[in-house]
Amino acid sequence: MSTRSEKRATGPVAAFMRPINSLVERFIPSALVFVIVLTVLVAILALTLADAGPVDVIRSWGDGLVGLLAFMTQMALVLLLGRTLANTRLVRRLLTKLGGVPRNAVQAYAFVFIVASIASLITWGLGLVVGGLLAKEVAAQLRARGVPLHFPLLVAAGYSGFVVWHMGYSGSAPLTAATEGSFLAEQIGRTIPLTETTFSPWNIRAAVATIIVVALALTLVAPRKDAPIFELAFDAREADAAPDEVVTPADRLDASRIPTLIIGLALVAYLVVHFVGGGTPTLDIVNWTFLGLIFLLVHNPFELIRLVKDAASNVGDILLQFPLYAGILGMMTGSGLIAVFSDFFVGISTPATFGLLALLSAGLVNFFVPSGGGQFAVQGPIMLDAAERLGVDPSVAIMAVSYGDQWTNMIQPFWALPLLAIAGLKIRDILGYTTVTFLAAGLVFAATMLIVGAG
Repeated sequence: MSTRSEKRATGPVAAFMRPINSLVERFIPSALVFVIVLTVLVAILALTLADAGPVDVIRSWGDGLVGLLAFMTQMALVLLLGRTLANTRLVRRLLTKLGGVPRNAVQAYAFVFIVASIASLITWGLGLVVGGLLAKEVAAQLRARGVPLHFPLLVAAGYSGFVVWHMGYSGSAPLTAATEGSFLAEQIGRTIPLTETTFSPWNIRAAVATIIVVALALTLVAPRKDAPIFELAFDAREADAAPDEVVTPADRLDASRIPTLIIGLALVAYLVVHFVGGGTPTLDIVNWTFLGLIFLLVHNPFELIRLVKDAASNVGDILLQFPLYAGILGMMTGSGLIAVFSDFFVGISTPATFGLLALLSAGLVNFFVPSGGGQFAVQGPIMLDAAERLGVDPSVAIMAVSYGDQWTNMIQPFWALPLLAIAGLKIRDILGYTTVTFLAAGLVFAATMLIVGAG
């Protein structure tokens, strides 16, 4: 799929990151092993720090396994529908047109990042796929025009768009807090509308600032004219699937646009009724929005079934790991470990520093709980309890955890895997550049939390 001018691209960033890349590839285990290790660690902490015995810990873990089944389904749908939407013909044609916009390599790096960021703000599943597909499209079109381009940086730019996903419409933490009956709403005693989190002026300003700062940083670290580069070797864009064979009356119905159009229009009508009646965005409403778009954009049930089958292969990790996250939450609540952690956090924080410390802790936790929804299920109750005791607005706790989660995704390989599979690269090929995104975005996130904390 690609060819190297030499084994590795050179430059100060690549040279600095080379030993870290090697360490990541050799010693970071799978996301499943992470959650298993975290389960054992939390069990040990519950036994040593909280007033709980082995039987209590096992019981609370087992009882907790079913605690996030509804949330797990919502998260699985976000990923499934985002990937399905990204592969509809209209979106793919749009990506082809967008691929012709950049005229040189530097424009390409910034452009792919900005488009991937916008897609991630719409929904994280869409953003991940769009980043990979657009990187390949841009690389192919520039290659056809004879413009040299460093493909790993382009793919890193596509993945870097994911650094703002939790600030957007599909952010797990804000949507969970806004959903009636969620585990967070029950803890707080009320829902927190998105106007106080995702659509708050300070979060919108932070998202715009992050996109500007990261786009600039990626262009600054681009290989210079004489630097060796790793180019796309040939046009690796995916061809459209062959049309389905239509023989029987049943086939004709499956090839008709009418069935999918009916459901698509029905979902649009429901959403209009929901919002006109004063309804607000929730995880379910976000999913029904994308489901409605998919039904309207596909040409027939044949196409929809094919797209969903392709997208479903990436949902297994969520279905397997979320019950384990729920078990961790069960241990933490059942043993009283949440209160222990909350006491510690209250002891080292002030209202002014709470947001920054919550951001840093969330960034650390994300290494072990790479799923944003899973992380918030574990860490959200702790931070909200600490915020309440310090007199900090719960929206600050919610967004601090959200920022920390999206921030260290840039140096945690779990969510990069679908995009890397599309691009045909390995994590070591892009980690040096996504680390630049990590540093640039971290400055914006930290400054935002300090400004919000200062009041």
